[in-house]
Order: sequence, then C-alpha cells, then structure tokens
Amino acid sequence: MQGLVYKSTGSWYSVQDAEGKFWNARIKGKLKIDEDISSTNPVAVGDTVVFEVEDDKVKTGIISDVTDRHNYIVRVSPHNKNQKHIIAANINLALLVVSVVDPRTSTGFIDRFLITAEAYHIPAVIAVNKTDLLKPKHTIVLHQWQEIYGRAGYDVYAVSAKDATSLPALEARIKDKTTLFSGHSGVGKSTLINELLPGINVKTNVVSGWSGKGQHTTTFAEMFDLPGGGRIIDTPGVKEFGLIDFEREELSQYFPEMRAVMKNCKFNNCLHINEPGCAVKQGVIDKTISEDRYVSYVAILESIEKKW
Repeated sequence: MQGLVYKSTGSWYSVQDAEGKFWNARIKGKLKIDEDISSTNPVAVGDTVVFEVEDDKVKTGIISDVTDRHNYIVRVSPHNKNQKHIIAANINLALLVVSVVDPRTSTGFIDRFLITAEAYHIPAVIAVNKTDLLKPKHTIVLHQWQEIYGRAGYDVYAVSAKDATSLPALEARIKDKTTLFSGHSGVGKSTLINELLPGINVKTNVVSGWSGKGQHTTTFAEMFDLPGGGRIIDTPGVKEFGLIDFEREELSQYFPEMRAVMKNCKFNNCLHINEPGCAVKQGVIDKTISEDRYVSYVAILESIEKKW
C-alpha cells in the first residue's frame, strides 16, 4: 500500500492511505541503515511511502520504502551538528513566521531560513505576526523588513493571529499548496495555525517573561488539511537555523538580489568581499542591494569559512 506521511514522532509515523484512512506505521529495519540516506530521519512528513499491513484491526503497518521526493528542506540535526535533519518533503511553499517583538526575530535567522529555501528550490514568504503588539518604534522595524525583503523578492505579510481580518491575503497565498510553517518558539506560529484551521487546537504557549524567549510547544512535525484546499506542515520551533552542506563559492547564489547582478562581477569566482569590480558591492553602494542583507551574507560566509 502507499500512503502520505502526516505526522512523525521519531519512531512512529501517521500515514494516510488512498481511501483516507490513517495507519500507525514504523520503519522496516533495513530502511534505517540505507547507505543512500544521510539524514537522521529517513522518513519525513510529506513523504509518500510504501507500507505493508501489520495489523488490519488496529491499523498498524511497516514502512518499506520512500518514493522519490519532489523536493525537501533540511537543517542541521538538533542531535548531531555533523548530520542533516529533513524538516519536511514535497513542499510547495515555505512560510517563515517571525515577530518584531515578544520575542524579536533576528534578521540573521530570517536570512538563514531564506537561503536554505532557495538552495532547495522552495519558494518562501515571510509572515510578521503579532502586529497587534507593535508600538511606533516596532512599526518602523516592520516597515524596514518589508522594504528589505520586498526588495529581495520576498512577499512579507503583516498579520495578527488574533485578528482574522489580517489573514485573507495569507490564506489566499497558501490555498491549494503544501506549506511548511517554521519559526522561533513563541512567535505565535501555533496560534496562527489554529486561526487558519478552526478546531485543530494546536498546543500553544506564552513567551517566558524573564527570558523573552518562546517555549517549545510543537514536539514533532505534523501536517493538517486546509478547509479550502491545501495543507499546512507545522514544525517544532527552532532556536537557530543551522546550515549544512553549503559551499562558500555558491552562497551568494541563494540571495536573489545578488544573483541578479553577480554576472556583472569582474571575476567569475568573486566572493563579493575584497575583489575589485564587484557588482554586488556596487549594488550595496547604489542601495539596490540592502546593506543589512549584505552584512548578513558576510557573516554567514565567515561562518562557512570557519567550518571549512
């Protein structure tokens, strides 16, 4: 039988078959040690899997194979920094939920997520949540983010999970798509999903008052069907978005605004740091490329060089 993985708990998977019935399935032993799978989790939410019926009465099965993925997105494994962890597979859109306040999302985190989505050929958008909490100084930051990321080619949605009237544009964007939801703990991702999916009741939590940081509420990735068509993949809140398998020479390709002009650099192997005739640095001077994004690029490049 074939089915679609809706939930992963690390050892058991919730799989929906062609008739819409759900099965609790686990991995066949040999799949765990497949030499072609270098991730810590060979099966991910969004995968289509082949499974054998173990017990028809209680609906349990054994996963024997994973069909070819259209795409997937990874981060550094939270358990092993030298291994990759597949967040989800077969995604149409990656949505990063961020907040200006309570807690504040760093632009470095945003950029690491966006370049990972670019590297795995997944369109990405940003939802700035908790706009109901914004004071004038916070609104300035929101407008800066809209300008910076809008100029880079990303749609930025200003929303409040507590205000349904702020959501129609975002709802239209994710309709009929399989959308990955990601973000720091505490940015209101689960609250936003509860608003988009009435009756789901994804567990939520408040931001810690003494630390200003969110508490982890989602433990495992899980997929939900949207009432109007499409699916949402809810993922655990992450503190850092660790990059893996990135080469320093290719990093600028994952910044769309840099990719658009780098062909005009004097040198083909330009890293856009000290080289003369660099079109990217000229773009920063001309303000066609955000200085903040360029600073982020340099910081990420240095982190790759240090590891290299």
